[in-house]
Amino acid sequence: MLTHLRRGLILAVLLIVFTFIYAFAGTGISQLFFGHQANGSITSEGSTLIGQNWSSSKFFHGRPDDTGPYAANVKNHVSGGDNPLVANGVSGESGATNLGPRSKVLLADTKALVAYWHARGVDPTPDLVTTSGSGYDPDITAQDAIVQIPMVSQATGISPSRLRALIAQETQGPELGFLGSSFIDVLQLNEALAKLS
Repeated sequence: MLTHLRRGLILAVLLIVFTFIYAFAGTGISQLFFGHQANGSITSEGSTLIGQNWSSSKFFHGRPDDTGPYAANVKNHVSGGDNPLVANGVSGESGATNLGPRSKVLLADTKALVAYWHARGVDPTPDLVTTSGSGYDPDITAQDAIVQIPMVSQATGISPSRLRALIAQETQGPELGFLGSSFIDVLQLNEALAKLS
């Protein structure tokens, strides 16, 4: 009996030590190789990993997770359609509205977003009138940014050619050169835009 107890205690201690070593090794490796991402990718304006709400025409906008019909309205107690911090009216949850392709609400919201963009002089791409699956998407395609050039140019006075050059400069290739497609982090694009102004 004492032998079994001793073996059990030794195994428990070894597993506990291994668990801590594994956790610290994982943390050390992530800090060493992926420090920016491991620390939340925080900049002076927010995180590059979480979509921001850009409502001013002086900035490029991301996916419409809190824009147009999805926008929060404190007076009416509306938290925002795909607000990642308040999903489906429940604080602290995240996720999309889960509206399907046959949803009349989704169709009405999409039409409202098309009108929202047209009022700003933008012919929107599909990504600019549909929310992301999680409500966290911080990225847009180069085409999403290019169609917003007339709006941003008019609001800031920066020439369309300079904005095109900025978009080209901020476009990042696929991860590891082959995973996914090219993208632009909206926060980084707007930080670069602020330096131009």
